[in-house]
Amino acid sequence: MPELARTEFWKELQPIAHCFKPDTKPEVYIANAPTEDERYYVPFTDSVSSRPLWISPSENKWCDVLMAKEAGLVNRHYHPHEVFAYTISGKWGYLEHDWTATAGDFVYETPGEGHTLVAYDYHEPMRVFFIVKGPLIWLDHNGNSEGYFDVHDYIKLCREHYERIGIGAAYVDTLFR
Repeated sequence: MPELARTEFWKELQPIAHCFKPDTKPEVYIANAPTEDERYYVPFTDSVSSRPLWISPSENKWCDVLMAKEAGLVNRHYHPHEVFAYTISGKWGYLEHDWTATAGDFVYETPGEGHTLVAYDYHEPMRVFFIVKGPLIWLDHNGNSEGYFDVHDYIKLCREHYERIGIGAAYVDTLFR
């Protein structure tokens, strides 16, 4: 139950008694999602890490906070599905576009658009909340596909990291919905 209301107009309102439909899993609640605790960030590339927040293996979809503490790079790629991003802190962009995102900025990535994600040296680390559906298709320097990274690769990467640092591989399973 959330904290008790004191002066709010809805303070007498009672919660729904049976709020979950049969076979529904509970919500995922993570306090301080863009945490400073670097153990929760899984190395994604040499300079960028990802904190998984929610994972759907059956939909090939995940939400995460992508972080780079200094200049960073995510390999060239495209997504066959849409991607949403909200900038929490720092400064980042795509080499292929004329904008640079900072705190408070929202980005919708069009399906099929190739790009090179870069993080800038900045007084705050880059932290961006992403909703990713489907795989990342890795691209070479000419824009030709040379592999992919999907939710199952992401799960494997996260399990290995959490096991190695002592949190335990099973932590990732708590994020499945």
